[in-house]
Amino acid sequence: MQPADFKDVYLPISKEQGETLRQLILENNCKNIVEFGTSFGISTIYLADAARQTKGKIITTELLENKANKAIQNIADAGLIDYVEVRTGDAMKTLKDYSETIDFLFLDGWKDLYLPLFKMLEPQFHKGTLIYADNMDMAHAQKYADYVLENRNTYSTTTMNNKKAFLSKVI
Repeated sequence: MQPADFKDVYLPISKEQGETLRQLILENNCKNIVEFGTSFGISTIYLADAARQTKGKIITTELLENKANKAIQNIADAGLIDYVEVRTGDAMKTLKDYSETIDFLFLDGWKDLYLPLFKMLEPQFHKGTLIYADNMDMAHAQKYADYVLENRNTYSTTTMNNKKAFLSKVI
């Protein structure tokens, strides 16, 4: 499978997941939110609605330009574009110089990049940073799963959504 194979495929989170993400952000007053993998922007709309209420902002990434453009349109149509910056391209490059603290990280892109992206952004975490990783039932997410579970002195991790998602918190 290649990214181009999914250029026209919606890969949205469920409404239940969207509401969970929104609630987590609101309950923890998260302001600096980073999303890996916006696709057509459905998840970003939930994140942006919460960011609007916390007076926060979202940096989101999308590898494919056509998806990023459609995501921007969908987010604008929802009236939330002022809370979102969409970075188009390889997230390992578009987030390489990200230097702000991260309150909430949503991992929902290519699963084999979860761990390298996580490690790249890890210096921006603080006590209380929340990390929601979707699709943890997929094989390529296993290295990330092993890492957070092995680092129990740093991360408290619980499974969610029938073990398809991990919620970790920096302790």
